[in-house]
Amino acid sequence: MSVRMIARELYRLQQQVAQLESRLQACPPGKREELEEELRKTKAERERVKRMLEGTKEEPPYRKPR
Repeated sequence: MSVRMIARELYRLQQQVAQLESRLQACPPGKREELEEELRKTKAERERVKRMLEGTKEEPPYRKPR
C-alpha cells in the first residue's frame, strides 16, 4: 500500500470518528452503547493506520547514521 493511500485512509477514518462523535452526542440513550462500540472500533482502526503511516515515513535502520 502506498503512502498516499494510507494517508487517504487515515483521513477517511478521522472524518468517520468525528462524525460518530457528533452522532453520539445527539443520540438517544438506547442506541448509545451501539454507537460507542462502533466509535471504539473506528478509533482503534484509525490508530492502526496512523502507526502504519508513521512506520512508512521512518528511515530504514541501514540508512540511519551511526
